[in-house]
Order: sequence, then structure tokens, then C-alpha cells
Amino acid sequence: MKRSEIREDAFRLIYSLEIQKSDNLEEQVELYLESNNIIDKNAIEYIKDAVFGIEKNKEEILKEIEKYLKSDWKIDRISKIDLSILKLAIYEIKYKELPFKIAINEAVELAKKYGEDTSKKFVNGVLANVIKE
Repeated sequence: MKRSEIREDAFRLIYSLEIQKSDNLEEQVELYLESNNIIDKNAIEYIKDAVFGIEKNKEEILKEIEKYLKSDWKIDRISKIDLSILKLAIYEIKYKELPFKIAINEAVELAKKYGEDTSKKFVNGVLANVIKE
């Protein structure tokens, strides 16, 4: 599997967890991997790292997103798709030290594919502010 495909799988799982709000994260991850027939060791490792890393650093990641929202906006106003994309990209930039150009480009591509018409611009804007710090 290519890294972009693996990242897309990670995003889809993060998005589904955002909607489901399950208590048993480990079980949900295993169920996702099994039901999507993901057997590539690198993919499994990346997806688990992303999901558990985001969960571990959730408060900091959400604060980072909130910092760059317009003053009258709150996190719960962001679409779950955009929020999931931002969580993954910020985790990659801040905690995995992935070059920000790659993380932003991949996030914008996911926003184009899964988000609304305004998603790519919104995601790009928030992430551009994150890396300016």
C-alpha cells in the first residue's frame, strides 16, 4: 500500500470514531482493520499509531485547531470530516515530525475528496497557521 492510501484509511477510521464515540478504542481499531481487510504491517502500524497518538494528544490537538478558528466559531461547528483531517495532519506535523508540506498536501487532497467545497480552503488555512508558529 502507498502511504497516501494508508493515510486515507487512517482518516476514515478517525472519522468513524469521531461519529461513533466508542469507549473501546482498541476494539474499534481491530474491527476496522479486520472489516477492511488491512493486512499490510506498515499500514496497521501507521493506522494504530495515528489513532492512538491522536487520542493521547487529543486536548493539545483540539486546542491547536481552536486557536485558529474565527472568534465566533467553536470546534463543534467544524464538520466531522474536516475535524478528522485536521487531527491527522496536526498529529503528523507536531508529533511525527512529517514535513509540513507533505502533511498539508495530503490533508488538502483528503478534503477535496471527502469534504465540502470549502473544506480544502479551510483545512489549508488552519494548517498554514499551525506551521507558522
